[in-house]
Amino acid sequence: MSIADILANNARWAAEQTAGDPDFFRRLTGEQHPFMLYIGCSDSRVTAEEMMGLGPGEAFILRNIGNLTPALDPGATAVITYAVAHLEVDHVVVCGHYLCVGIEAALQPKDLGPLNPWLRTIRDVYRTHAEELDAITDGEARMRRMVELNVVEQCRNVLKVAEVQRAFRERRLRVHGLVFDISEGRLIDLEVDTDSEMEAISRIYSLD
Repeated sequence: MSIADILANNARWAAEQTAGDPDFFRRLTGEQHPFMLYIGCSDSRVTAEEMMGLGPGEAFILRNIGNLTPALDPGATAVITYAVAHLEVDHVVVCGHYLCVGIEAALQPKDLGPLNPWLRTIRDVYRTHAEELDAITDGEARMRRMVELNVVEQCRNVLKVAEVQRAFRERRLRVHGLVFDISEGRLIDLEVDTDSEMEAISRIYSLD
């Protein structure tokens, strides 16, 4: 695959869009009104809009290694703040995936150089849930559970953001945790309960 191939693919795609809908791109030039903020992993095997059946303009996207939402990452905080406070999305989705190399790397007890500060967020998730994870003897099952726990913890990080708490109070913003199973192409709902999670978080992290 070359850049020339990509440009050719793009030309075909643009032609297909306008063939079925001549106003397709004209509508995209207006203001964006996505209903969702999607926070996912940068893994090249995990698409965003495609696997959810969404088109351009429907989801605001943040992707990074391990689908993290650390408080000290200005990029993630800026995206969350903009999506919630200015675009006024109704849903925030944190989506992890099984076979995540970021999770696997974080669980290796070795120095990974510049990656260490980023992966420490994942290692903190392991530390928090070490008793549960260490009790799982099957390595693959332990890794899958770690992926799920990481998603839930990142959902909690989202709920700690001031603008998210405000949107929850004013318009019942919902936060969801999903996991993409690459082997089956299916999304799994971890059934994160926004109400109960916010109640628990508010005891310590309320910014009201």
